[in-house]
Amino acid sequence: MTATLMDVLMIIALGILAGTGTGLLIGFVAGKQEHDWAAMEKKEKITTILLILVCSAMFIAVLAWYLFVYIGT
Repeated sequence: MTATLMDVLMIIALGILAGTGTGLLIGFVAGKQEHDWAAMEKKEKITTILLILVCSAMFIAVLAWYLFVYIGT
């Protein structure tokens, strides 16, 4: 099976959405986040951005793996 452009865009969009929510939730639970972005220190902002990027990359990888392994057979 070949992935269409819509499949790839859907994986990216869902991965970014789920990764952003998860990264923000982890940051909030860990106490690395404030309610106001301006009230956060630079280190906390960088930590939050890295959490979002890592979580988004993980979700994109898992969704792509699912699409190509399970749907492709």
